[in-house]
Amino acid sequence: MIIKFLYEKGLRSQHANTVACLTIGLSVASWVTSKQVEPAGIDRADRWGIFVATWPATWFGLGTALAEYERTAALA
Repeated sequence: MIIKFLYEKGLRSQHANTVACLTIGLSVASWVTSKQVEPAGIDRADRWGIFVATWPATWFGLGTALAEYERTAALA
């Protein structure tokens, strides 16, 4: 039901997969930025990097679900 809603709103599998790849770079960027800017040290930088690193799996999962929906919608 959520996948159908996202598909009807214009989100396609290639969009979700592109966002997933971008969030991998964002994870590295947030780690480097936090390490250099925040006085809290490497521990906080690691937490930021790990927090953002959980996002790609979600987006890749949405991309896979949307790709499957696109295949079944094309057959119908």
